[in-house]
Amino acid sequence: MEVKENFPEEESGPKKPSVFSATGNPNFSIRAKEDYDLVKLAIEVKDQGAYAKLLSRYRDSIYFMVLKMVHDPDDADDLTIEAFGKAFSNLEKYSPDFAFSTWLYKIALNNSIDWIRKRKLETLSIDEPVESESGDNYSIEIKSHSLDPEEKYIKEQRARLMRELIDKLNPKYRMLIEMRFFDELSYEEIAEKTNLPLGTVKAQLFRAKDLLYQVLAPKKGRY
Repeated sequence: MEVKENFPEEESGPKKPSVFSATGNPNFSIRAKEDYDLVKLAIEVKDQGAYAKLLSRYRDSIYFMVLKMVHDPDDADDLTIEAFGKAFSNLEKYSPDFAFSTWLYKIALNNSIDWIRKRKLETLSIDEPVESESGDNYSIEIKSHSLDPEEKYIKEQRARLMRELIDKLNPKYRMLIEMRFFDELSYEEIAEKTNLPLGTVKAQLFRAKDLLYQVLAPKKGRY
């Protein structure tokens, strides 16, 4: 399967002035400075290797942070994919006043809160902050009211983003991911609907999610 690069190509015409300086925030740690350089490469020259390195650096830590919130490995994996998709699609909105990791964790946190609110799950105490790998604490605030116009827009944008990613997959994997992400079926329900063994469904969804990560951060020559 050939995975196409899903990040926008560099546009022709006059370039917008970059908000990134040569050295970044002087208060950044060594790791934050390295992230800053990777983000700069990703934005300014569409360096696919930079996207891949950022994904590799934070995939596990984002996953485990989300897992603490939702207490389900499959849901945590889904939400991790969404968080990176949202971050990479909005990378130009990142402010170098803050570490990239802080910005990314906040996106993952808000995305997970939206997911929890939608399902009205009591999966965590809202009085306890979630701690990231870097030791930063993020407060949880979950509203009980229905979505306001801004939240509805965010939800629609999230669905659009996932659709763009999923459309790049092989039809076999696309069908399973659609059932999981859009129809929100459990593994057991997908197995029943497709007449496939539960083990096969889990294996194919695992493969499909791995392909989604590769769409997010493609590596030339991998397929």
